[in-house]
Amino acid sequence: MYTVKQIKELIEKHSQDESYIHELVKDDKRKSVQKLIEKWHKEKEKQQQLHAAWNEMLQFENNAKAQGYTCIAGIDEAGRGPLAGPVVAAAVILKEDTVLLGLNDSKQLSEKKRLAYYDLIQKEALDIGIGIVDAATIDEINIYEASRLAMVRAVEQLTHTPDYLLIDAMTLPLPIHQENIIKGDAKSASIAAGACIAKVTRDQMMEEYGRKYPEYQFEKHKGYGTKEHLAAIQTHGAAPIHRLSFAPVKSVIS
Repeated sequence: MYTVKQIKELIEKHSQDESYIHELVKDDKRKSVQKLIEKWHKEKEKQQQLHAAWNEMLQFENNAKAQGYTCIAGIDEAGRGPLAGPVVAAAVILKEDTVLLGLNDSKQLSEKKRLAYYDLIQKEALDIGIGIVDAATIDEINIYEASRLAMVRAVEQLTHTPDYLLIDAMTLPLPIHQENIIKGDAKSASIAAGACIAKVTRDQMMEEYGRKYPEYQFEKHKGYGTKEHLAAIQTHGAAPIHRLSFAPVKSVIS
């Protein structure tokens, strides 16, 4: 008879082979072995749920492919709400066989998970384009138009030319067939990938600004209007990356 440790190792090694595992433990009544089987069943069920969720996230991509489109980009932005820093957009074209289990709305992911997906997407994506619009331009044209401009720039940065765009709640002035999806980062795999890339890219920029302007601690709040951030503006005035047209900044510096 195998030891519990040996059975654990065999289950891990043959985790996808259901018949092997059932044969391995069919006459084993030890409680510790039964717990191992219970854990394996739960993990198997979890993986099935993740695969089902991933397939659901591909519905818009699959619908576009069914219409004959072959190069589909998902686009989203990060940084509409902050009082400082740029708005950043990312356009992502996923490879045909890409699987990113658990990827969802980047705002719902922990920073650790977001960074892990960022690395995975960088490796697995067919193409990634980044678009950045700075605070001065946001003040000049407004945040809505700046977000749209960032998205256009992201598409223009792609090496591959997409023939279909999936966009999070926006229509772009581009001669490419497009579909805008409300809360698209929770419904489309490509948009979710774009949201993750945009968010991490912007966070990294804000960390760099934190080193450049340490008195504002941009690395902590990423430019959002926290109590500490507003106090820093009150004390030090506006930094070159502050959005002067945003009411909280305007009211503090006026």
